[in-house]
Amino acid sequence: MSLLKSASTVSLMTLASRVTGLARDLIMASMFGANALTDAFNVAFRIPNLFRRLFAEGAFSQAFVPVLATTKTQEGEERTRALIGNVATVLFWVLLLTCVVGVAGAPVLVWLLASGFESGHAQEAAVLMTRWMFPYIGFMSMVALCAGVLNTWKQFAVPAVTPVLLNVCMIGAALLLAPWLDRQGIEPIYAMAAGVVLGGVLQLGVQLPVLKKLGLLPRIGLTPSAIKAAWSDGGVRRILSLMLPALLGVGVAQVSLMINTQIASYLTPGSVTWLFYADRLMEFPTALLGVALGVVLTPQLASAKAAGDAQRYSDMLDWGLRLVVLLAVPCAVGLLAFAEPLVATLFHRGALQSSDVSKIALALVGYGAGLVGLVAIKVLAPGYFASQDMRTPVKIAVAVLVLTQIMNAVLVPWIAHAGLALSIGLGALVNAVWLLVGLLRRGAYKPVVGWGKYLLQVAAAAMLLGAFLGWGAHQWDWKALQAHEWQRIGLMTLMLAGSAAIYFGALWASGLKLRSLLRR
Repeated sequence: MSLLKSASTVSLMTLASRVTGLARDLIMASMFGANALTDAFNVAFRIPNLFRRLFAEGAFSQAFVPVLATTKTQEGEERTRALIGNVATVLFWVLLLTCVVGVAGAPVLVWLLASGFESGHAQEAAVLMTRWMFPYIGFMSMVALCAGVLNTWKQFAVPAVTPVLLNVCMIGAALLLAPWLDRQGIEPIYAMAAGVVLGGVLQLGVQLPVLKKLGLLPRIGLTPSAIKAAWSDGGVRRILSLMLPALLGVGVAQVSLMINTQIASYLTPGSVTWLFYADRLMEFPTALLGVALGVVLTPQLASAKAAGDAQRYSDMLDWGLRLVVLLAVPCAVGLLAFAEPLVATLFHRGALQSSDVSKIALALVGYGAGLVGLVAIKVLAPGYFASQDMRTPVKIAVAVLVLTQIMNAVLVPWIAHAGLALSIGLGALVNAVWLLVGLLRRGAYKPVVGWGKYLLQVAAAAMLLGAFLGWGAHQWDWKALQAHEWQRIGLMTLMLAGSAAIYFGALWASGLKLRSLLRR
């Protein structure tokens, strides 16, 4: 399967996930609005997600996938199957202990993440929902193990589509369980916690049959001797040694997120939710582009490194970066020039007020400033992981964390919650440039000729796109169009279609051959 076809498959499945995720967020915004209890849910949901990113697609995947791909290339499939079983055994017992400690320590975790909650009720709700949702990290971390195996065997579709199940469960909880809880005199927002846990169970459930069909279903050791044997496996020890710096790197990002949430909890009530919805919109392009490319490139880059094919390794990085520029730049322009119309069309209904739309749009602009960097990191970081170099990205991440907090100190007093988003965006740009320079200096990445002309072509098309979107943003009062819902949706559809025509039409007129670029 070609890289383009693989990336397209992951991107298409991810699109389904993001569309259902957007539907989930629209329903939640309409039903619950932005208030202290929605802040409590978002904090509670963020805590297991934080640990999930440490154990799942964060440090674990960064260490596991390169070692798995190298083992498969150099030692064969039989040894690889044994490694999978031993890794699953170690991961299972670590997760079990983590979940027990997490449930017991929920009050401390909530305080660490959001000590600024003024409402005692909001804090109690956050603690209760954290306890309910903490087992979610156990299911999702095992999902990450399964996904790493399937991606290494080039089975990209199932891991990419499983997040849809979480969104479907949360939508069902909002529409069916929340009204029932309300009739019972129980806070409806608690229904969302039940939807999260059910979604985690289903995501793991759909991957296990695929692994079994491939003969890759891991056997988890339950006896002391089996656990001891798993811990002594050389591959497991290698993964653990790589996880330590990777854990620090992911931990740095999560510390930054914790600090931002902590700061937001002291701002105007609703600030955590405004940032959450802006982040959800920003995740559309980062997931469709960055995550899809990272998922596909990581095992392939690791295989190229293991085989000593430096040219193939460099060419794959070059192809990934060109796609980042081609697709992330217009998305960034859209978020910067068209943020309020996007937020108004998607979220402005039900309990969400016009003032909330403006606040979410401000945060979205901040994230948009760093979108290209956020997407590029997903391509550049695997360039280091494939060489089993976890330390360099970690050092960069630590430096960027310090820089981000310095920017927070300057920007938050000026533009409140939007300053938190802008600091993350600018920090991502610095991170991406730093990673790129590192790959260039060590000679691992050698750009293919033609980058100068390519950047000029994209920049010219993006300027035309920005002018069109800026005109559309001021031509109509998008918030006032709440009374004419279908007219607003129709205008948005026309603007998006016109944007695509203008951008890709300008690229075509400049002589850029998209088909040859995509298939290169």
